[in-house]
Amino acid sequence: MDLQQQPRQAPVHPGAVSGALLVLAASVLWGTTGTAATFAPDAGPLAIGAVAMGVGGLLQALTALRPMGRARLQLQGQWKLVLLGAIAVAVYPLAFYSSMHLAGVAVGTVVSIGSAPLASALIERAVDRHRLSVRWGGAALLGLSGTALLCFAAAQGGGHSAGASGGSVGGGTLAGIGLGLLAGLTYALYSWAAHRIIGGGVPARAAMGAMFGAGGLLLMPVLLATGAPLLASWGNAAVGAYMALVPMFAGYVLFGLGLARVRASTATTLSLAEPVVAAVLAVWVVGERLPLQGWSGILLVIASLAVLTVPGRRRRMAATGGTPAAESKPGNAAERS
Repeated sequence: MDLQQQPRQAPVHPGAVSGALLVLAASVLWGTTGTAATFAPDAGPLAIGAVAMGVGGLLQALTALRPMGRARLQLQGQWKLVLLGAIAVAVYPLAFYSSMHLAGVAVGTVVSIGSAPLASALIERAVDRHRLSVRWGGAALLGLSGTALLCFAAAQGGGHSAGASGGSVGGGTLAGIGLGLLAGLTYALYSWAAHRIIGGGVPARAAMGAMFGAGGLLLMPVLLATGAPLLASWGNAAVGAYMALVPMFAGYVLFGLGLARVRASTATTLSLAEPVVAAVLAVWVVGERLPLQGWSGILLVIASLAVLTVPGRRRRMAATGGTPAAESKPGNAAERS
């Protein structure tokens, strides 16, 4: 099936508010991953990424076997999107954790998640022909400005996680930034693919289970090749178990439910909460330093999240029985999930 010929998703209804909150909850869980990884210093970023997304993805598939079975014909009809999403799911954690290893928890997270909204917007514009709203544009501008300040502040602060060197922007940091951009692109790709699959009538649990289960299988060879340090101590094993069960399994269950209610570009913009959580934890737990510019960036990101999550006038009218808003039209993915 040609990706260009997929049915277009109906506009989002007032359930977008609950969808936004679900994505925000997932983002808070994801924001803990960089700090958690520092508690397993012997495990490399490839092992951490493979155990987190690989095992977490397989768990999603196992808990969604029944919905996947009921939706198997629909999933087969959208196999190209499932495969595209699975490849992006497999590449994302390897790039993301390598980015944090080289550039630091704060910088790696900021670049990875901060670049995703632009990538997602370009994908939706090129493939779905979606016009992006002024509201989204303003929120994205605030969020990206905040993440840029966070990135600059983290680089100047001199605090990096294991594997990064100092506060100067050297070769390792530049490589980390490049990998962060790759992570942002693949995050946007699997978010868009999941939203399109759900928009085609597949329940959220079935769509996420199929895509993340296939991505988890792709990550198993990487885990077998690099995961020995995770079994070297109870501490390392606990970190691996936490990463797979909490941010990756529980987080992506919440994210899938949220994607049934909001567009991928909105979801990736809401995920800018993740670098805020990561930066705060990097300061409080890991010991990285964040100057005034960084805290200013955090305030800008919070402002962007408020713009996206506080219902606008049209949404409030639709929710209270007033004049129907465009977002309130029935038949969207949220009602089929």
